Amino acid sequence: QLQASGGGFVQPGGFLRLSCTASEIHLDSYQIGWFRQAPGKEREGVAYYNSRGDSIDYTDRVKGRFTISKDSAKNTVFLQMNGLNPEDTGIYYCATSEILYYSPFRTQDFTPDLYDRWGQGTLVTVSS
Repeated sequence: QLQASGGGFVQPGGFLRLSCTASEIHLDSYQIGWFRQAPGKEREGVAYYNSRGDSIDYTDRVKGRFTISKDSAKNTVFLQMNGLNPEDTGIYYCATSEILYYSPFRTQDFTPDLYDRWGQGTLVTVSS
């Protein structure tokens, strides 16, 4: 089970840190992805962390502003979000993928259908 938290209301230029804590599984054995969904839009991948391949990447829209990290001792993945703007508003979900964890290819890391365990989402609102 995944528990996402840390969302809230923030003004443009502000920051938030999201957390995704797992129970019953060890996040070191999965690829972890952060996704978001804005009202009326499709779910999009934001960042992923693959500890097996030591691989991290971000969608271009957040590069340089967001940082994904993992604390194995706490079995938690974080998403530090700086320089937030209204386009970052949405519900943020964390998810795990076993198939992507073992995949040597990095072409489908933001494909939601390849993630099989999802947290409940946490709402991020960026507005003045």
